[in-house]
Amino acid sequence: MISIAVVDDLEDYRNGLVNLINWNEGYACTGAYTTAEDAMQHLPNLKPDIALIDICLPGKSGIELVAFIHEALPETLCMMCTAYDEDEKVFKALQAGAYGYILKSTSPAGIMDAIGQLVQGGSPMSADVARKVIISFQEPKRGKEIEQLTAREKQVLELLSKGLLYKEIASQLIISIDTVKRHCFNIYEKLHVSNRTEAINKFNRH
Repeated sequence: MISIAVVDDLEDYRNGLVNLINWNEGYACTGAYTTAEDAMQHLPNLKPDIALIDICLPGKSGIELVAFIHEALPETLCMMCTAYDEDEKVFKALQAGAYGYILKSTSPAGIMDAIGQLVQGGSPMSADVARKVIISFQEPKRGKEIEQLTAREKQVLELLSKGLLYKEIASQLIISIDTVKRHCFNIYEKLHVSNRTEAINKFNRH
């Protein structure tokens, strides 16, 4: 029997997870908590196989709870089950010791599938989260792309990132609008993007 603890302050969602787990043969929810502090008090005695944890909890965050479990209960596998997919939260949770990260929009069948993957040694992640993780490993390559830009192209891209129009950039750099457009074309080619927004996003990430 795989024992699972649930930590979520939203009563309806928490109860839904509890029922979902208990309805599936071979799984049992052995603890449900609304705060990280409550979970920290009871989980060391409970020693569940898996802990499903929300990030945004009253008091200590879910990420702090994951760090506690990773240190105090290394055999317990933590998986985030949250509405948040911002890069910072994703990476902080994984760095703290989470082995999976799924969104609350995941279907009941998807949640149980993710739990099954976790038990079998996998690291389940929602598609959007997995994409963020993959992109993070590609950042060094992006850095090299930025380095390929000339000094003038970097100036143009920096001004683009500040929201300046072509004519404003031309005026500030004392060049023609056509020259600005040519620089932008070269920037898009070197960064392998198709528009201003994509170029700015790469620049900001770098």
